[in-house]
Parts: sequence; structure tokens; C-alpha cells
Amino acid sequence: MQRRFIIEGGVLRGFGIIEIVVFGDFWDSWDGLRAKPVRSFLSPPCYLSLKVEEGLRVVVWKGLAEKLRMFEGWKPLPEFAEGMSKGLRLQPYQMKGKSPYFGCIVGRVANRIKNGKFTLNGVEYSLAINNGPNSLHGGFKGFDKVLWDVVERKDVEYPSVTFQYHSKDGEEGYPGDLIIRATYSLPELTTLRLDMEAIAENKATPVSLAQHTYWNLAGHNSGDTLDHSIQIWGKHITPVDENTIPTGKIMPVKDTPFDFTREHKIGACINDVPGGYDHNYVLDCGDEKNGLKHAAKLKNPSGSRTLDLWTDAPGMQFYTANFVDGITGKCGVVYGKHTGVCLETQGFPNAINQPNFPSVVVQPGEKYKHTMLFEFSA
Repeated sequence: MQRRFIIEGGVLRGFGIIEIVVFGDFWDSWDGLRAKPVRSFLSPPCYLSLKVEEGLRVVVWKGLAEKLRMFEGWKPLPEFAEGMSKGLRLQPYQMKGKSPYFGCIVGRVANRIKNGKFTLNGVEYSLAINNGPNSLHGGFKGFDKVLWDVVERKDVEYPSVTFQYHSKDGEEGYPGDLIIRATYSLPELTTLRLDMEAIAENKATPVSLAQHTYWNLAGHNSGDTLDHSIQIWGKHITPVDENTIPTGKIMPVKDTPFDFTREHKIGACINDVPGGYDHNYVLDCGDEKNGLKHAAKLKNPSGSRTLDLWTDAPGMQFYTANFVDGITGKCGVVYGKHTGVCLETQGFPNAINQPNFPSVVVQPGEKYKHTMLFEFSA
């Protein structure tokens, strides 16, 4: 096995296009290139390439995971992650309503905050309202719609790229300056790791980041995921009200449509859940390894491809793309309802307003950390 990591270019006016590529001497119909790394559409180019005999191919672009594909030998398998049209690039990801957070990191606080308000240290803060009466995924211009700097690229046994963003005091209504870093790495041939951290510089602030890829292990153009099977290592959920805000209770999933403690198809009971699954699971029963808990196992309909997710976060939003309806994505594919599955490890939704939930407050000088490990098999 040979690994090679090539880096050219640098930060492109705060915007980096990074490709972590698995390639060999074969024709790649995805990019129409033969055994060479893919360059960005900007100049100068900024790309990474990784050469192995078989494994993962990942495109990480402006801090979002736009493409992910596995290879068997030199044979490419279908892309697993949904995204926007390659020709459209940056604009749809930044425009309201064009992309339902495909592949991005959301924050400053992922998920919903009730009425877009919270009180911290005696001060009431009002956030941007962008989801009914609530604030969702950081507001109108959350971390998914900003440009991240590429601050570090490593040519080592386990290649990686690190993005950084400075969220300023008052941005979308949040208090204090926050420095966020996100590092994507390939620690194994078929493993993708994401390490997120954030430091509050001068004020206490809520922080809860999440990675929002829509997974379809049968291929992003294969239709709905209702025949996918999933197991979730959570015996409880945080039930929600009519505005998808947790009520504050912790509800056992046993004998309910939310029980995925044993593997079964996503669509088996989805009609018993109004609108589909969009709920936070309490990750309370998974095995642990290297400080991470087993959160979920997702399989394609034939069972031939598997994603195992590990994390150190207390919760995971299981979302079945209920609001994706007629969005034109990569290669002109039109994504409809339930065509992807999101496994968003996170702090509990609206935790800033629920004292019985694990705290998401980061004090000045403290560091927030959140790791996700994606293990693929085919």
C-alpha cells in the first residue's frame, strides 16, 4: 500500500477547495480525469490527494463534505453523500432555501432554540428567527453559509486538513467572539474522522456544532432511504412539541416507533411518526472505544454497505429528510422526501433553555470539543 499527499496553493481569499482523493491508473467517470488530482475552479489551485490501493474518496469544500465515495480496488462505488450541482458550486450553499444544509457544519448552535431567545449570566439574547418561531442551525447566516480558512494541511501517515472560522461577538445574535476549528482526516483506509473544537474568547456563549451530511448508501441518486436499515444506540429521545422543540422530558423508546435499539428498516414505522423522524436520541447504551460511543449503524437495502458512526456527543438528531422536496443536486439529480438520512451528533436541542439537559455553555477561555468517526464497509 502506498499513501501520497500532495498540496498546492493556499487559502483562496478565505475560501478553500480541498479534495482528499483516492485514485489509481483508471478512468474516473466522476471527474473525467485520469490518475491525477482534481484542481479547484479557482486559481491558484488548492487540493490534497491521497493515493491508496482502495478506500475512501472525500471532497471537503469550504468546511463541508460535498462528496464521499468508496472504492473496491480501482472500482468506484456510488457517491454516498448528497450535495448541490457541481457547476453551481458556492452560491447554492450560501443562498437561503437552496440547500438544506448539505454536508456542512452547522452552528454556532445546531438544531433549534425556542423562540430564538435565551438568558445567560442575567442577559437576554435574541437570535435570528429562521424556522417558524425558532432559530435553527445558527440563524440566517450560520456556519454553513460562511467562508472558512484553510489553516493546516498535513502530509503524514494520516492525512488531514483543518478549517478555521472566527465568529464575532453579536453574529446572528450570539454573545462573544468564538474561534472554531474543524479537522477532517483519514485515519484508516475506510474511515473518515471529524474533530471540531471552539474557544470562547471573551464572553460565555452556547456552542453546539453538528455535521449535516445526508447519507444514502445506495447512492445519492437512488431514491428514498426507507429501505435502509438502522440501529441507534439510544434508549431514550427528547420528545418535541408542535414546533419541534423538546418539551424537557426524556422519553423511553421501548414499544414506540422510535425504538431502533435493534436494527430494522427506517420505513417500517415512519408513518406512525407525523412528518417523519426529526428527533434527538440520547446516546446512552453504545459500546465505547477510544473515548467515543457507538451512536448508529446504517446499512443500504442489500446490506452490502455499512456506515458505523462513533462520537463523544451526548445526543444525535435522526432526520429523514422530511423537508427535502424537489431540490436539484449533483449531476442534476432531483432529491425528494426521505432521499437521505442525517445522523447529526450534537448537544441536546434547546439545551440553553433546559436546565436538566447537558449544558452547552462554554466559558471564556474554555474549549468545546466534538468528534465524529465514520467507519465504512462494503
